[in-house]
This record gives sequence, structure tokens and C-alpha cells, in this order.
Amino acid sequence: MPDAILTLNEPVLRSIGRIADRDGVRAYAVGGYVRDLLLGRDVKDIDITVIGNGIAFARSVARELGVQAPVVFETFGTAMIAVEGRNIEFVGARKESYRKDSRKPEVASGTLEEDLARRDFTVNGLAVGLHASERDRLIDRFDGRCDLERRLLRTPLDPTATFDDDPLRIMRTMRFAAQLEFSVEPSVLASATAMRDRLSIVSPERVADEFLKMMQAPRPSIGLQLMFDTGVLHIVVPEVARLSGVDQRKDFHHKDVFLHTLKVVDNICQTTDNVWLRVAALLHDIAKPKTKAFKEGIGWTFHGHEELGARMVRPMFRRLRFPLHQVPYVEKLVRLHLRPMALVDSVVTDSAVRRLMFDAGDAVDDLMLLCHADITSKNPRLVERVRRNYDLVIEKMKEVEEKDQIRSWQPPLRGEEIMQLTGLPAGPLVGALKDAVIDAILDGRIANDHDAAVKHLLAIKDAMISEAAQTGRVQKQSREELFRGKRPPDSAEKH
Repeated sequence: MPDAILTLNEPVLRSIGRIADRDGVRAYAVGGYVRDLLLGRDVKDIDITVIGNGIAFARSVARELGVQAPVVFETFGTAMIAVEGRNIEFVGARKESYRKDSRKPEVASGTLEEDLARRDFTVNGLAVGLHASERDRLIDRFDGRCDLERRLLRTPLDPTATFDDDPLRIMRTMRFAAQLEFSVEPSVLASATAMRDRLSIVSPERVADEFLKMMQAPRPSIGLQLMFDTGVLHIVVPEVARLSGVDQRKDFHHKDVFLHTLKVVDNICQTTDNVWLRVAALLHDIAKPKTKAFKEGIGWTFHGHEELGARMVRPMFRRLRFPLHQVPYVEKLVRLHLRPMALVDSVVTDSAVRRLMFDAGDAVDDLMLLCHADITSKNPRLVERVRRNYDLVIEKMKEVEEKDQIRSWQPPLRGEEIMQLTGLPAGPLVGALKDAVIDAILDGRIANDHDAAVKHLLAIKDAMISEAAQTGRVQKQSREELFRGKRPPDSAEKH
């Protein structure tokens, strides 16, 4: 396909073109900027490739535009400047060669054609000239425009060599397929399958970065399914891969846990950009393979999968190099995702709603989004009934919040005051007493104020201290465990 014209009217690019003419530099806008411009997608950051020294040209541009000196990455031969809230990165055209044991290339100066050939996909191998002799000329050496029209991901060179050189490109395949909603050429998928073990030389942080970018796509299921089909998911997140083939009750589900999970993830993406809520949707049933059991008259059950799943979150985050400060949020959503269902199957009391809102805390709204996303049945009557019941729970939450201000509620007794009132040293018994007071308030057995809390504490402390002395330890269960014991045995497995 002959080169075409793509007029770049952005003032900053026109300015860079004038500076390139003055300095005698050949400069091109390349990669994702050109791709997204042709696709009509929002474009922000810009990559500029120059024939020669990209860092020196970046410094010249920064001086001319009157912006801060570029941030330089000498190792990679790149420099970045910020102009009006957008990043512009400069690099010299280069060619690369790789060793088998590393994805870090040995870099040498190269031609524009060599630079475009090293790109991961043809749709990212497009360039537009900025300097006078090639201004607005769209350079397409590998039929990237055709692949954009076909909505196809294809590598400029042999895909096996492409993935062997840099295995992270395997993850980028899944990410771009989901972001752009493109299909992938079969030979590329075959090479990804054959080369997937090469991901072992890639740092977990880089894999995690690509995975999370994929999870921010409009439909992450596209990338997740490709990861499963190529065996990449079994390497990166084997816990999710193991969901495949785990059957569920046919009266509520028409698909196995893996396909159900993909649908839940896509559903949640219609309501939130919060990637950690999306990750919680991905992991909400993660423990079902470990808790699967057959119960006569009911079918497959997964009792306790929400609690075990929550306990699996932290080890997974450590291995995947996800930020650990997000663990409590994701744990909470996984642990509580069945609680609203248990409410809608019984009388929705103020005390039950108070307890749910207290345990969910600031995540309660996200929890209800997850519950709605978790409805994947093809039975329209069931879907409508469950949605209507969830809406009733949300309305009840509003009523309780209006009366009790439970979202901002703090227990009226803290551990220090309990120790003063009882003479107990710090320890698990103090925590058990505090929980007992909280439970009484949430259940509506005592008023939500300090005096009532003190009175209740003094009424129960002797019995609890005596029991602890007799057993030699405090019999203390989490509220989640207590709740699970009271849950209607079958309703929790519906979603």
C-alpha cells in the first residue's frame, strides 16, 4: 500500500516540525499516537522518533518551547518533556538484538525502517513525518493501515522471533486485543502458545503492568480468554485458569465458573473504571475449585468459598506484584460478595443491613455493584427478581443510613476504655468484649450511644472473663464466620 497523507494539525507537532527543520533533523510521530489517531480514539501522549540523537533533539525542543528540561533515560536512549499536560517522548531510530536469557536488547542506531520493524504489531509500526521533506506523509511499511481496517493484530516480522526476542509482547498481545477489541492472527496466537514459557525471563512487575492495563480495557474478557486459550493464563494467574470446567448449578448458571467470571468482569466494567473493583470481580469465585462438593437434591455447592477466596488474595497479590495496600479492599469484596444475596432471601431487617454496612464500610457501594455484576443467568425472570431484591436492599441501606449514619459510625467504646473499665490487660479478650458490644448495637439490642455501651459491657464482662479463664483461651470467631454459620445453606450458591 503506498504511503498516504495524514495531516497533523496539532500546534505542538507543527512546532516540533519547525525545530526539526531548523536543526536539520528527520523527525516522525510514531506508534500508538498514529494508530489511535487513525482509529478516532482519544490521543494524548506522543512518541517521536528521530534519525539521530533523540535526547539532544528533546533538549532542543524543550528550550524552544520554553518548558522544563527533559527527563532523560540514558539506558534506553529516550527523553521526555511535558507540554500542556501531555508527555512527549523522544528516541533515536534504532535496531535491536537480543540474548536468549534476557529481554533487554542490545541497541544500535538504525534507519526508520529498522525502527518500525522492531515494533510489536503492524498497527504500532506506523509513522508520520514532521519535518518539511516528509511532512504529513504516513509511512506504512507493514500494511498497518490494512490491519487497522481489518481490526487485526499481526507482528511485522515472524511472530516466533518477535516473542522470542521480547516475551512481554505475548502479554501485550492480550492487552491490545482487549483494549482495541481486535482479533489476533492465528500464527501470532500459535507462537504465543509455543513461546509462553519464555515469560519466565520477564520481571513480574512488567507482566503485572500489562495485565492491569488489560483489566482496564472495555472488555477484559477478550484478553482473558486469549490468555486461557494460549496457556498464558495458566502461567500468570493459574488460580483463574483452574475455574474452567468447574460446573455450577444448572438452575442458576448456564456456564462454568471461568466463563461466568469473564461475564462478571465485563459486567462490572460497564459501571466502573476502578481496576481493583474489576480485579475483585475476577477473583470473587477464586476458591470454588477448592470448595466444590456435590449435595444430593441440590447439586454442586461451594460452601465457604467466599472466606477461603478472601484468604487467597494476599498470596496472589504478593506473587503477581500487585500493590499490597489494595489487598484489604479486594479481600473485603471477595469475602462479602454473598452477603447481600443472603439478605434478599430473608427478611431484610435493620440489624442485618447495619451489620452488612458496618462490615463493608466504605466499600459498600462497590460491593453492591459487584453483586449486580454477578447476575449472569440467562433466565430473565430470575435476573429481574434478583435485581429487584438487590434494589430493595439498597433502599433499605438508604433508610438505615438516614437513621443511624452507619457509614461514618465509630464504635462508642475503644479498647483503651474497655481496659480501664475492666482492669484487663491488652489482649484478645479486650477485642472480644469490644466485638460483643458492637454486635449488640448492630443487632439493635442496645442503643447506639456511649452510656448504653458501657452498661452492656459491665453486664457481660464477668461471664466472658470467667469463660476465658475456664477454657484458657478466647473462643473468638470473625463476624464473617458467624454470619456464614447462620446463612441459609442453599441461597448463597445462586451467583
